[in-house]
Amino acid sequence: MPTRAFFLITLTAFLFSSSHAAETLRVMTYNLRYASTNKPNAWVDRLPIMKQCLTEAAPDIFGTQEGLYHQLKDLEGELPQYRWIGTGRDGGSRGEFMAIFYRHDRFEPMEYDHFWLSDTPEVIGSTTWGHSNRRMVTWVRFKVQKSGAEFYLVNTHFDHQVQPAREKAAELLLTRVKKLKSDLPLIVTGDFNAKAGTNKAYETLTAENWLTDVWNTAKEKRGEIVATFNNFQRAIPGDNRIDWILTRNIEAPAWIQIVTCSKGEQFPSDHFPVITELTLK
Repeated sequence: MPTRAFFLITLTAFLFSSSHAAETLRVMTYNLRYASTNKPNAWVDRLPIMKQCLTEAAPDIFGTQEGLYHQLKDLEGELPQYRWIGTGRDGGSRGEFMAIFYRHDRFEPMEYDHFWLSDTPEVIGSTTWGHSNRRMVTWVRFKVQKSGAEFYLVNTHFDHQVQPAREKAAELLLTRVKKLKSDLPLIVTGDFNAKAGTNKAYETLTAENWLTDVWNTAKEKRGEIVATFNNFQRAIPGDNRIDWILTRNIEAPAWIQIVTCSKGEQFPSDHFPVITELTLK
């Protein structure tokens, strides 16, 4: 009997630990640059390079900014391992999206929503802080199909011109994510149009370490350290990051990288994507 009891206890412990094993996932943020027919950076010329970049980087999930509806459909057609969730910032299929792409064989969306960066966040296309471009947030609560682990991914794009709008956007974003189920792991991706470490919007989001900039906690920084904005011209050395990945309730990442993908003089976007490997407890 003691032997049988020991076996049952051991088996139970094994099954419990297996069902609660840590999940590792690659997370990316990527401003796609909206599709245009203007040479030399027309979408038709950029798409094959972007496909190669994403295939080689192999993110499990990634938040995008600026993608137009047909542009996102093109990406989905080229990368059938992913599906995406989003809405146009002008409503429906109109305007730029903050779309979230995910491996559909691994993750299941449990709920999602959108809000606009304004004093009336539920009003589609609203702007009240002096910025002319509509800015918004898309978020999804995902479940890992194999383990049942859940996490949030929140994706955004702050204004590129109006600093007070960026500061108010940071305040609103922080207020809204704090209303989510705070015990779940939380990942925030975005083009914040603000330099990490020096901008008040960054200070607001990372105050008291409620959200953590994983660039600062990663055990390894792979590849070149360059500005995440390249303007379709060149990689600029230095830690000028306006594209960030922030987390809460997640272990320090194994590594992080600014992916400087290009082909000759052709860049797939005017931003470089940032990718990291995170572990969900």
